[in-house]
Amino acid sequence: QVHLVQSGGGSVQAGGSLKLSCAVSGDIDSTHCMGWWRQSPGKEEREGVAAIDGTDGSIAYADSVEGRFTLSQDNAKNTLYLQMNDLQPEDTAMYYCATRLCPSARVAITAPTFADFGFWGQGTQVTVSS
Repeated sequence: QVHLVQSGGGSVQAGGSLKLSCAVSGDIDSTHCMGWWRQSPGKEEREGVAAIDGTDGSIAYADSVEGRFTLSQDNAKNTLYLQMNDLQPEDTAMYYCATRLCPSARVAITAPTFADFGFWGQGTQVTVSS
């Protein structure tokens, strides 16, 4: 069984930074990416933010966060991170780490989010004020 435990998040003003962590226990299926998805207020569907393909280390970012967010992982600590810089009010959302079937990291974060997920973290709120 895989468990994903998130930490980090909080409230910042526009232009600020936050770092999210996702501690992983258990073995991730080799066919799955790990990454971050978010659900904004009033939106029904979660959107992909960033993901890493464990088979080749490739990372994909949503266009909306490219250049501002950085996904990284510490294999020794079995932890995934999302460093978020220059946060904007539109980044306000509940952020989730998750595993997802991974044809590629790009597909993992751009495909519709109604299927192909394995495990989810508990979610952490990020609120950005203007």
